[in-house]
Amino acid sequence: MVSAALVLLMTPGLAFFYGGLSRARSAINMMMMSFGAMGLVAVVWVLWGYSMSGGGTSIAGIVADPITAFGLQNLPGEDLVGVGYGSTFAIITVALISGAVADRARFKAWMVFVPLWVTLVYAPLAYMVWGGGLLGADGAIGSVVGEALDFAGGLVVHMAAGLAALVLAVMIGRRAGFAPSLHKPHNVPFVMLGAALLWFGWFGFNGGAAGSLAEGGLIWVNTLVAPGAALVAWLFAEQLRDGRMTSIGAASGIVAGLVAITPACAFVTPLGALIIGAVAGAICCFAVNVKFKLGIDDSLDVVGLHFVAGLWGTLAIGLLAVAQEDGRAGLLYGGGFSIMTSQVVAVLVTTVYTVAVTALIAFAIHKTMGFRIAPEDEVGGIDLSEHRETAYDLEVALAYTGATDEAGELEKH
Repeated sequence: MVSAALVLLMTPGLAFFYGGLSRARSAINMMMMSFGAMGLVAVVWVLWGYSMSGGGTSIAGIVADPITAFGLQNLPGEDLVGVGYGSTFAIITVALISGAVADRARFKAWMVFVPLWVTLVYAPLAYMVWGGGLLGADGAIGSVVGEALDFAGGLVVHMAAGLAALVLAVMIGRRAGFAPSLHKPHNVPFVMLGAALLWFGWFGFNGGAAGSLAEGGLIWVNTLVAPGAALVAWLFAEQLRDGRMTSIGAASGIVAGLVAITPACAFVTPLGALIIGAVAGAICCFAVNVKFKLGIDDSLDVVGLHFVAGLWGTLAIGLLAVAQEDGRAGLLYGGGFSIMTSQVVAVLVTTVYTVAVTALIAFAIHKTMGFRIAPEDEVGGIDLSEHRETAYDLEVALAYTGATDEAGELEKH
């Protein structure tokens, strides 16, 4: 219950992280997308989400029967604790995606996307990896290539969110004036606060499923050292790239390290976690700028952080995992390519399934109700157009500074 509460707190933490990274005129909308996910996924999880992911009658190894425990009827209280814990993972996963479409996605469209994506993408992936489906030890794929190892969500959470973010960013298109010099974070302290809340909650995210005190202790230390190493690596990489170390870099490094250690937290030593975190911080520091070369407006770097770090952490298990109960170990521990093979196959399955189904969902919403706001609303600010609210009383600020009401001056002040 404590771990579930910690993970639930991560989504408001993400709202601060994303809200601070957004423009002042988009902060409310950005935070509302996280809060909307909390409400919608909670309802979906109780009605059918848990049943689809929780090990009921299998449907082709992809998903479980959605009516097995519909509405959680007749489930004993001790099972409900696990249900609640699982729901918080589903909530944070879909909330992560929102960062790719900052400033330009219709909120109503987002509120349709969330339950569809959790139902058709997240729940099946959770079943395939954790519920005894295709990628499990007895699944059609896992029984051939070996069980996919993903302790807390490298495949199910971070790679899936990053891939879905990529699909939405491509389909919805770039923001007006998309360039490295535009759309700067409007509130850096919010970003730092959000990163701190995420790190705090992540101890429940990784540690809540520990099977023993010894495993819990290992996970706790790994969840400390990996983001710590990633923070340091990001700052040094930033110094090398830009000649300075920044607070945004520190916050982003923390997230990169947390993401990377998530799938591996129970399978590697603290030294292994340090290596995973350091590599994640360095590669993600450079990965977040690739979007400008590709012309893909992943607004808040969901792909560069969550997909890249999640992919690295998932594959790193194949290198750094110590001996497991089934006798397998990582390549550097003398275990050969057995684990790496299962991890690569799981990555491919996750990628193909997530991209295909997310594209279908996004295309359907785009063609029926439209996913993007009007250009004039984007320039004027999505908070006003979608919510008739503002994060700050800009009229008072303008009167105080003597600024004009022209868009450029408003944004500057």
